[in-house]
Amino acid sequence: MKKSSMVIILLFAISQVNAQLDIAYLEEALQTPSRPSTDQERDSNRKAPEVLTFLGIEEGMTALDLVAIGGWYSEVLSYAVGDAGAVIMQNNPGRLVDNNIEEISGRLDRRSNITHHIGPVSELPDNSVDFALTALNFHDIYNRSADEAHERFTEVFNALKSGGVFGVIDHEGTPGADNAALHRIAFDNAVKSITGMGFVLTGASDLLNNPEDDHTLGPFDPSLDRNTDRFILRFIKQ
Repeated sequence: MKKSSMVIILLFAISQVNAQLDIAYLEEALQTPSRPSTDQERDSNRKAPEVLTFLGIEEGMTALDLVAIGGWYSEVLSYAVGDAGAVIMQNNPGRLVDNNIEEISGRLDRRSNITHHIGPVSELPDNSVDFALTALNFHDIYNRSADEAHERFTEVFNALKSGGVFGVIDHEGTPGADNAALHRIAFDNAVKSITGMGFVLTGASDLLNNPEDDHTLGPFDPSLDRNTDRFILRFIKQ
């Protein structure tokens, strides 16, 4: 993962700012028999307990899963925040919801602390969310239109409480490459775009680093086996 010297300095300066998530508890919860085997097959590549610990999620939070589609992360988040917390599975209306409605319905049946919000984040009350996450989809919006990304994720900024966390996980691209065609985004482009919305970068992680991925293939290439080189960024709303 390539980072500017400013980011490297920042990484060494950042200490733990949130209470630790109980990784052992979350790992055990993810083994519950009611959870689909297809979900569990993704666990090793996604390392959700470690990722969410890094991002600083806590029990009792209200968490927003952005462009959740089938909601894999929504269900994981529902265990992380516990019964005292809540998860908003956000999707935009259209075929992605229609094509995944059975999977979505199953999550809502299994986890009573998940609600499905079909519509823009702007419909949520301002200052109502503690934690927001976009996993592997920021690049799609940014590559389509940087202005659209700025508008849509500024809505996330507005929905978050002061001190709220915005986590971004995405397929890392190479600066200057055709990242739109590759369904990737360069690290520095993501940071510049998101800090331009008012967020403050407080950390980055190599937990999902894959040195065997040289960023020249798209994430759906069979040779990658759904295990791309990914960055994890942690922002806060001050």
